[in-house]
Amino acid sequence: MTIASVTDSSSQAAAPAEANARPVGSVGLRWLPRSLILPLMVIAFWELAVRVGLASGALMPPPSAVLKALWLLAQSGELFTHMWTTSLRVLSGFLFGAMAGTVFGAATGYFRPLRDLLDPSIQALRSIPSIAWVPLFILWLGIFEASKVTLIAVGVFFPVYLGVSAGIISVDRRLVEVGRIFNLSGLQLVRRILLPSMIPGYVVALRNGLGLGWMFVVAAEFMGASEGLGYLLVDGQQLGKSDQILAAILVFAILGKLSDALIMAISKPFLRWQDNFQPGN
Repeated sequence: MTIASVTDSSSQAAAPAEANARPVGSVGLRWLPRSLILPLMVIAFWELAVRVGLASGALMPPPSAVLKALWLLAQSGELFTHMWTTSLRVLSGFLFGAMAGTVFGAATGYFRPLRDLLDPSIQALRSIPSIAWVPLFILWLGIFEASKVTLIAVGVFFPVYLGVSAGIISVDRRLVEVGRIFNLSGLQLVRRILLPSMIPGYVVALRNGLGLGWMFVVAAEFMGASEGLGYLLVDGQQLGKSDQILAAILVFAILGKLSDALIMAISKPFLRWQDNFQPGN
């Protein structure tokens, strides 16, 4: 018997063992991302429940009716107009709120006297419900874009401010002392120690702020808006179109997830130095 035949026979014998050693679930749904399994199961159960009569299709339209409503809105061009208007408002409010939150958070986190002066008032304002700002902003800024963007910026400001300020305060004191031993200037201390230490928390704060921005835009678009996904919600409620309401909610969820993924993708190069715990499959 030649060496080649021995090798072939041993490889054939090892093939079934390798096939049997594959983890359960690696075949079948391995092409499907795990993140889609739960939504697809919920959609299938929801559709089935309506079709067999376990749920009312009038109050809780099945996914097929929601998708049909989305298709009709897309065909008329309304859907993209409302999506663009809402996304632009969220982007504007997010940029203003994130910039203000970063500046104030960095100032109160780095300068103790400034923190003692400003932080108690900011924390008090943070507990005010978003809807409470609506009549005041309408009175000050009218019902046009300025009041809507300002309301969204307020929602974004507080989580970003808190994340930046807390991120600076929570930096290990020993790291700062080491920097001072090496005679680092204030700017070098910020760039080499404080900034890398607070970036992970800052990314989380931006994600929280963006999530609140998408929530605040609904309250903002209740302020006399004629375009936007919030307007679709109000229009669906007034006309009894539950499929339109659910379609708008679905679009909110998709846009929110995409924008969150965009922040994660942008921040990934700044977090490559981390050697974090990676849970198993």
